[in-house]
Amino acid sequence: MTRLKMLIAGLFTALLLTTPSLAQELPPNEVSAQGTGFFTEDSDNNGITRHTTDSGGLLVSYRNRFSRLFGVDLSYGYTRNTQSDFTPAGASRVQSDVHQTTAALVAHTPGRVFGLRPFALSGAGALTFNPINNFGGIAIGADTQARAAFVYGGGADYDINDNFALSLEYRGLVYKRADFGLAALNSDAVTHAAQPSAGFVVRF
Repeated sequence: MTRLKMLIAGLFTALLLTTPSLAQELPPNEVSAQGTGFFTEDSDNNGITRHTTDSGGLLVSYRNRFSRLFGVDLSYGYTRNTQSDFTPAGASRVQSDVHQTTAALVAHTPGRVFGLRPFALSGAGALTFNPINNFGGIAIGADTQARAAFVYGGGADYDINDNFALSLEYRGLVYKRADFGLAALNSDAVTHAAQPSAGFVVRF
């Protein structure tokens, strides 16, 4: 009888200890702010060679986990870079603010893997290039232009607790080069931008 009581007490204690961890789920919503790099591949097409300066920026995201495995991600990013073109008519430089807006499906593990919460994402959006009037950094007649973009990537969160985490992420963006409405800069080239980032996550 004593052994049975001890067994029941042990099972009850184990149940009390494990139930919170089994029932506990992360809050379904989160926002994050991350510092990013923005590294664009050079291109050479239609007689136009383009080099884009590497730059840093900011990425702000909202995510909603609608199941244990999937969620949605809405993100806005900002950077500023200079795109230098070498054409048969000569050289040109356009410095622009680059605004990134994307929506993506996120797949994540239901729990931690080696202490981290990995995730992957895939979606679409737009990059909007807005020329600025810095001296030596604008082509005459350059206009604001948006380009459709495919976004993919992945990363991992490290939990501080259920409501706060640190995040490391990589995003790749595939899009058609902006020509700013200038026929002389229309290379018709598709390029890729790599966007590594690190930042802070708040869940609620």
